[in-house]
Amino acid sequence: MRTTTATTPLPTAEAPTVPAPAPPPPAPRVGALDALRGFALCGILLVNIPFQITRMRRVDEDFDAYPVATFLDLLVHQRFFPIFCFLFGVGFALLLSGAERRTERPRTALLRRLLALGLLGLVHQLAHPGEALLPYAVVGLLILLPASWLPTRVVLPVGLLGLVASVTLVSGGTASIPPLFLLGLAAARLGVAEALDRHTGRLAVLLALAAPAALAAGWWQHTYPPAGPYATRIAAAAGMLGALAYGTALLLVLRTGLGRRLSAVLEPLGRMALTNYLSATVAVVLAAGPLGLWDSARWGTAMALAVAVLAAQAAVSHWWLARFRHGPLEWCLRSLTWWTPARLRR
Repeated sequence: MRTTTATTPLPTAEAPTVPAPAPPPPAPRVGALDALRGFALCGILLVNIPFQITRMRRVDEDFDAYPVATFLDLLVHQRFFPIFCFLFGVGFALLLSGAERRTERPRTALLRRLLALGLLGLVHQLAHPGEALLPYAVVGLLILLPASWLPTRVVLPVGLLGLVASVTLVSGGTASIPPLFLLGLAAARLGVAEALDRHTGRLAVLLALAAPAALAAGWWQHTYPPAGPYATRIAAAAGMLGALAYGTALLLVLRTGLGRRLSAVLEPLGRMALTNYLSATVAVVLAAGPLGLWDSARWGTAMALAVAVLAAQAAVSHWWLARFRHGPLEWCLRSLTWWTPARLRR
C-alpha cells in the first residue's frame, strides 16, 4: 500500500508592483505666443467696447463718422481678431500633442475642453452679443477636432484656400474662423512656434511684404465708398493683411530691449486671456452706465475705459501668475479638460 505525503507548497515571492509612469511634464510655454495673444486681446477690447458691447454711434447728425470710429475701422477693427483665431489653432495643436503623451484618448480631453468653452460662451452671449467663445467652440467641434486626424499636407492648403474664400466671397468675419484655426493647427505641426527665435530674417522679409500691402489695402478701404458693393470684402482683406503686419512686427520688436519690457506686460495678459476676456466684459457692463456709454458718442471715454481695464488686468495678471500656475478660469478649463483638479499654487 502506497502512502502519500502531503507537501506544503513553497511560498512564492510576489512580483514587485511597478508604479504607473507619471504623465510627462507639459511643454514649456512659448513666451512670444503669450505676448502675441495679450497684444491681440488689447486690440479686441478696443473694438468690443464701442462696436459690440455698448453699441455706440459711429456717425453724427450730418452722417460724418466720428474720428475715433474711423481710426478703429482703419487700424484696429478686424486686425486683431485674426491673430487670436490663428493662435487658438496653434494652442489646440500644442494641447493635442501634450494630450497624446498623457492619455490614450487625447481627443476626449479636447472634446471636454471645447464643450466647456462653449458653455462659457453661451453664458457670455447674454452680456456680450457677438462674443467669440461660442463660435470658437462650435468651429472647434465641427472642424478643428475632425481636422486633427488629417495630415498637414491637407490641412495647410485647405486653410489657405478657405481664408482666401472667406475674404473674397463672404467678407471675413466669423467665416474666417475655420481657415484661421486650420492654419494655426498646420503652423504648430510644422514647428513654427518652437522655431520663432531662429527665424528673425524670415519674419523681417514677411513684414517687408505685409506692411506695404496692409497700408495699400487700408488706403483702399478708406477711399472706397462705405456703401460700395465690395466695401466689406476690401475691409476684410485689409484686416487680414493688417493682422499679418501687426503680428510679425510685434514678434520682431520682442527681440529688442524695449520688446522684453513690453513682453513683461503682454505675456501675463496672454496667459490669462480667457479670464481677462470675460472679466473685461463684466467691467465694461458695470462701468458703461455710470459713464454714459450706451448708444452714445463718448468715444474718448470709451477709449479711456479700455486703457484703464487693460492696465488693471495687466497688473492683476502679473500679481496672480507670480503666485499661481494658471488664471482662475484657465484653471477651471484645465481641470475640466483632464477631469481632475489641476495644480494651482506655485
